[in-house]
Amino acid sequence: MKIAMTEIENKVDQLFLVLDRDIQYIWGNLSTLNEMRDLVASRDDVSLHKLLESVKSKSTNYKENETKRQSLRKELAVALDCSIEQMTLTRLQSELSGQIKDEVTRRKIKLQTLSDQLKKEHLSTTMLLADCSRFNSMMLNGILKCGQSETATYGPNGSAQRQTNSAFVNFQL
Repeated sequence: MKIAMTEIENKVDQLFLVLDRDIQYIWGNLSTLNEMRDLVASRDDVSLHKLLESVKSKSTNYKENETKRQSLRKELAVALDCSIEQMTLTRLQSELSGQIKDEVTRRKIKLQTLSDQLKKEHLSTTMLLADCSRFNSMMLNGILKCGQSETATYGPNGSAQRQTNSAFVNFQL
C-alpha cells in the first residue's frame, strides 16, 4: 500500500502541473473575452481578426494539456480502483490526506470559481454579439427595403416580379 500511495502522489503532482495550466488557460480565456468585447465595441476588425486567429492557435496548443489530463485521470482511476467517470477531484480528495489533499482542494476551488466566471463572461460576450447581429440585420433590412413596396408580386409561372425602378439606397435628404 505504501508503494501504491507513493505512485498516486507522483501522479497527483503531475496532475497539479496540468491543473495549473488549466487555471492559466481559463485566465487567458477571460482576458480574451474582455478584449473581444472591447474590440467589437470599438469596431476594430483588424485587431479582432488577429485575436480570433490567436484564440484558434491557443486552442490547438491546449489540446496537449487536455490529453495529458485525461491520461493522468485514467492512471489515477486504475490506481484507485474506480472507473474513469468516477475519477474526479472530489474523489481524489477523499482518497488523500494532509497537505496534498489541501492542494487538490485549493485547485478544485480555483477551477470552480474560474469556470463560473468564464460562464458569465461567455454569456456577456454572446449577448453582445447577438445584439450586434440583431442591430446589423435591422440596419440591412432598413437599407435594402428602402423604396420597395411591402407586397411581392408573382408572374404566371411562379417567378417573383422585382421592382426595377426603386433605389437600392435613397440618398435624398
